[in-house]
Amino acid sequence: MFRFDPYSPAVDADPFPFYRVLRDEHPCFWSEEAQMWILSRYADIVGAGQDWQTYSSAKGNLMTELPNRAGATLGTTDPPRHDRLRGLIQHAFMKRNLESLTEPIRDIARTTAQALQGRERFDFITEFSSKFTVRVLFAALGLPLGDEQKVRDQAVLMVQSDPVTRAKGPEHIAAYQWMQDYAAGVIAERRARPLNDLISHFSMAEIDGDRLDEREVLLTTTTLIMAGIESLGGFMAMFAVNMAEQADARRQCVANPALLVDAVEESLRFNTSAQRFRRCLQRDVTLHGQTMRAGDFVCLAYGSGNRDERQYPNPDVYDIGRKPRGHLGFGGGVHACLGTAIARLSVKLAFDEFHRVVPEYHRAEQQLAWMPSSTFRSPLRLELSVH
Repeated sequence: MFRFDPYSPAVDADPFPFYRVLRDEHPCFWSEEAQMWILSRYADIVGAGQDWQTYSSAKGNLMTELPNRAGATLGTTDPPRHDRLRGLIQHAFMKRNLESLTEPIRDIARTTAQALQGRERFDFITEFSSKFTVRVLFAALGLPLGDEQKVRDQAVLMVQSDPVTRAKGPEHIAAYQWMQDYAAGVIAERRARPLNDLISHFSMAEIDGDRLDEREVLLTTTTLIMAGIESLGGFMAMFAVNMAEQADARRQCVANPALLVDAVEESLRFNTSAQRFRRCLQRDVTLHGQTMRAGDFVCLAYGSGNRDERQYPNPDVYDIGRKPRGHLGFGGGVHACLGTAIARLSVKLAFDEFHRVVPEYHRAEQQLAWMPSSTFRSPLRLELSVH
């Protein structure tokens, strides 16, 4: 009998064979282990993402949710509250515009890459992607220098779950509380002394007299730290896996860095780090012969939708010439990621500089150790060799 357990190390390591069985044989599948329905076909996932009245995010969007987060962040609210939050947060993003961040991000990428000059073997995550993403996040949010390693460690713990208990463990909850306490301290400082950073702009964002309340500012900041470190860092690691394994594609990108734009989009389709998010049904829905009941949780398996041959020909082939329109690498519907522009820019600039220093590389280890997470997928380490 087929089983799908999103907490399984086997799914962490390679979810795609499971996804194919789900799409072909069980497109609306009840997972006993997760206690929720799994939607795996592209059209069903897109439809659910657009129908927020039925597939609600208000009870949390992570497969294993953190306490007291639901209902106060962009990812855990529905319209009209979601629209209000998005408008205020987008206002802050516009104040801290991409143009002002481009050169600082490039400088961070260049400095981080140059530290690898002459190295024959290194861990891409420890020595490049995590350093880069944390420094970019600190620059964008205005976090105090010196806290980088601690913040990263806690952010990575926050998104993990215990594969045995299928829940957040005490260490994951403690990391989340630490991050809230840390963010609260920074927010208080920015309220007293505003700067040109996102936290200052969140604190002061106002549209027609409406402002984010204290809890909204706190949880928005906490979520952005988590997303900035894990979502961006995890995707950079997955992109490096693709570049290491796809030598022809990598060499094309090295020879013509403009192709990195297309390679990033194909990697977001082929190997997104944001694999699965959940919704809660507000009414009964019958789909593919199965009736899902109001109150049931539903998993939108973005990683599966991106490999659906009903949407993308030869979906298991990595092709930087594909230009995969409508991929789910940044989610979809009303909950499409707000940080897509800065994420795309950051990865493009990071690999521009990385490839100048390390144009030839491959995976040094056959087996990867994967982060235990029911929502995100990325390796814990990625040893690269230049020979």
